[in-house]
Amino acid sequence: MTDAPGLRLCQVVLDCTDARALAEFYRALLGLVYRPGDEPPAAGEPDERGRDWLVLRTAQGTPQLAFQQVDRLPEATWPQGEVPQQLHLDLTVPSVGELDRQHERVSALGGRLLLDRSNDPDEPLRVYADPAGHPFCVFVG
Repeated sequence: MTDAPGLRLCQVVLDCTDARALAEFYRALLGLVYRPGDEPPAAGEPDERGRDWLVLRTAQGTPQLAFQQVDRLPEATWPQGEVPQQLHLDLTVPSVGELDRQHERVSALGGRLLLDRSNDPDEPLRVYADPAGHPFCVFVG
């Protein structure tokens, strides 16, 4: 099969127990914006959308990530343990210097380092868990 019949990937959806918190993590990390209507409510107002489904887009409006609220979610225990990662995001940077700069940003935003191969001569990378426990990679590409 050489061409997909009218299909295109719209977005990646992450299950989470706190959709607003996880959306805020990726919004800050990747510089994305909320789909109109998904923005955080004013202080003291209820966050109905944040307890269900949120979408982040590029500034040009292309959907990127969505967050679906669930009651329970076993955190991935990768690279050891019984709960596999099942899906992860790959993010790239142009240099080891930028990999180190992004390490500081990820950590400050609440990401947790799972694996550090930043000294690998062929493919420097770090693997993190986001605040909900989803693994994601940042590598020099």
